[in-house]
Amino acid sequence: MSSPELLPVGARTYRATTGIAVLVVCAVLSVFLLGDAVVRGSWGLMLLYAPWVLLVLWLIYEISVVSMVRVDEEGAVVQNVLRRTSFGWRRVTALDLRWQLDFALEDGRRLSCWGGPGRIQSPRMSRGGDGVKVPESLRTLTEVSARWEHAVEQPTGADAPIRRSWDWPALAALVVIVVWAVIAIAVTR
Repeated sequence: MSSPELLPVGARTYRATTGIAVLVVCAVLSVFLLGDAVVRGSWGLMLLYAPWVLLVLWLIYEISVVSMVRVDEEGAVVQNVLRRTSFGWRRVTALDLRWQLDFALEDGRRLSCWGGPGRIQSPRMSRGGDGVKVPESLRTLTEVSARWEHAVEQPTGADAPIRRSWDWPALAALVVIVVWAVIAIAVTR
């Protein structure tokens, strides 16, 4: 039984801790490579190289930044690369921390959260309320479990259905990059 005063307030988003740093490093490298193509070649040459560099940057962005878990008092939203799943807390039958945070949903499926907290993360320790050091992933599991237990105890709310959808803006960006790559291939032949 979780006490309401110990629950985190508001929505909380969990992602891979190094995702944005990896993206920034790769973006800087991409700008350098495309700038080098302009300096050593031409703007036209850079436009032929750009879709390939952007495709790699898009993949890194999708894998390391977009994948995340967002929890609030009503439920959770899990995005694993291009697939987004949202559900109310009452749709959760079990919660576990295997390699990643893992939800068992009432429809019988298990949902692993690729961008959320996991055991692989660095062994950072944080001080709990009593001054004891605990791994960050276990502290996160405790926070998410407390939200789940508290929501299930409430007489109303937190019963949103399980919804699965695609990340349409990311897919549109991928289509643009692929079309650009096809045009680049057609121009060079």
